[in-house]
Amino acid sequence: MVNYTKHILHNGLTVLTHEAADTPLATVNVLYNVGARDEDPGRTGFAHLFEHLMFSGTPQVPDFDAAMSAMSGECNAFTNNDYTNYYMTVPSQYLQDALRLEADRMKNLKVSAKALEVQQRVVTEEYKQRYVNQPYGDVWLLLRPLCYKVHPYRWCTIGIDIRHVSEAGLDDVVAFHQRHYRPENAVLAVASPLSHDAMLRMVEEAFGSEADPAAAEGEAMALRGNREHEPEQTEARELTVEREVPTTGVYLAYPMWDHFDGRFRACDLLSDVLSNGKSSRLYNRIVKQGVMTEADAYITGDAGDGLFVLCGKLNEGVTVEQAQDALRHEVRLLAEEGVGDYELAKVVNKYESTFVLSQYKAADRALALCYYTWLGDTGLIDREPAEYAKVKADDLRQAAMQLFVPNHENRLIYLAK
Repeated sequence: MVNYTKHILHNGLTVLTHEAADTPLATVNVLYNVGARDEDPGRTGFAHLFEHLMFSGTPQVPDFDAAMSAMSGECNAFTNNDYTNYYMTVPSQYLQDALRLEADRMKNLKVSAKALEVQQRVVTEEYKQRYVNQPYGDVWLLLRPLCYKVHPYRWCTIGIDIRHVSEAGLDDVVAFHQRHYRPENAVLAVASPLSHDAMLRMVEEAFGSEADPAAAEGEAMALRGNREHEPEQTEARELTVEREVPTTGVYLAYPMWDHFDGRFRACDLLSDVLSNGKSSRLYNRIVKQGVMTEADAYITGDAGDGLFVLCGKLNEGVTVEQAQDALRHEVRLLAEEGVGDYELAKVVNKYESTFVLSQYKAADRALALCYYTWLGDTGLIDREPAEYAKVKADDLRQAAMQLFVPNHENRLIYLAK
């Protein structure tokens, strides 16, 4: 069990503290309720751009990296379609300084024209390296708009067009920060060997607002707004491209349910039945049989309407049609015959062990506290494995029947030149 307390400050900031006796370090994790899904379709890539700009400094602390080095700490951030997360880990004696540093850039970030220009070049170069010059790098630039026609998941965090970032003006960036980087739009988790009371006092000192007892009685921040649903797909879609890659790839993507639907966990376990390890179905029936050199099945894991993806790289002499049929055959078996109790127990147990290991470090527990609070149920940090254990074999079969529908299929054929 992860021990934690939850408070909401008068300024709206949700605060979680975790007494971590297993580490001499302190972690400050801040999750902002802003991701690529919150962008204007004509101005995309801003959430990811801001991940970089948040390290630009403030009038009080012009060099963020130097301040972190002075504390012998480390920091980083990541952006996805749903949210943006920042963390810093320092020796626990510097926790108050780390909190002040985080509060300062939340309230006083100063983005200069020069800093914006530097980060625009950095992001543009990242786009070239990760999406343009990487084999199979543009798969998601192609697959997302193929699968989504309305939902803002139709673009990657890098954006629809890199020019949206490269041509962004200073006023655009300042407005984005003022709109999204606010206490009431964030969750802060602190993990350290200090007491809950001591950590909360430090947070209140840094962020300038005492805890509101009345607010703490209710549920903390949950996913707000932006709960769009993609209209039901009525016919299969296909896109074929040709690229300089080692071998042809096939991607079959099916729209699935959001994280708040009971079928989400069944889909997650279905992906493990298909491709988690060398005892999985795709490995034994497709890879070992020489149809593909590799095959995978996974869910995108988005909070909103996600995707269930089947993919693989073709062996020499295998046609695209043969590869697609092999993948479809496996999911059809799931819908018609389901899975056995032993097979289900195996993937549930594997999920539980992976989940426990994912919370091995206090920094990981801080992130998990922020994430589950953002989802609207902090207690899932302890209950999630038990929720997965409730899923029955028939739940998987029913989910497969509803999921792998021919008219819901999105095919990306990635031909090797």
